Amino acid sequence: MRGFAAIYRRELAGLFFGPLAWTLLCIALFSNGYLFLVYLRIGGGDIDSAFRRALGESSVFWAFCVLFPPLLTMRMLSEEARSGLLEYLLTAPVSDLAVICGKFAAALSFMALLWGTVFFYAAVLAFQGAPIDWGLLCAGWVGCVLCSALFCATGLWTSSLTGTPIVAAFSAVVINLCIVMAPMLASLSGNEVFARAMASVDVPSHLVTSFLLGAVDSAFVVFFAVWTAFFLYLSTRLLEIRRWR
Repeated sequence: MRGFAAIYRRELAGLFFGPLAWTLLCIALFSNGYLFLVYLRIGGGDIDSAFRRALGESSVFWAFCVLFPPLLTMRMLSEEARSGLLEYLLTAPVSDLAVICGKFAAALSFMALLWGTVFFYAAVLAFQGAPIDWGLLCAGWVGCVLCSALFCATGLWTSSLTGTPIVAAFSAVVINLCIVMAPMLASLSGNEVFARAMASVDVPSHLVTSFLLGAVDSAFVVFFAVWTAFFLYLSTRLLEIRRWR
């Protein structure tokens, strides 16, 4: 992918030189740090339970997962399209796939860093002599990154559809909410066939029943990879249409 590294460095620098990423990171760090202590108290000092809550078994985690990626990706294509910068980018010697993947990788790197703060908590506890299940922690982090990859891809796709960042963010949040809540709503519908079909694309269940148990199930890895690639493909096709318009 010609130009991927240049796009990745540009987008990552743009994130960390702007106020939005730092604001989101501060909110997440403060909330996760405080809630981790709450989870420890609720679980009676059960460290593994606290980590599972922090990495997927809590509504706060899914709120961050649904909201943060759209906020990171909303300007990546829509703002550049509105300002005219995208036209210059499309005439540069970089491929459309490199543009999409570079922007996607920058947003995902931020989310991976955000979820990676749990390793700091684990290191502090390990220094105090507490037993840490590093396998569960690493598998849980991988699952969080895969979930974030899917939501970053949907955010990038909506950003490619419109020239208004707020519209792109709102659309991505709605799509992400549907992804998270659709299987649960389907189970309440009373239609067994529909409920079983939706269970196969149940993102929260895939995370909780595999990665948060310390197992990296290849079937679930493929699930996240395929759906992420699907939305990145849609974004690339829309970028190609802009190039030839």
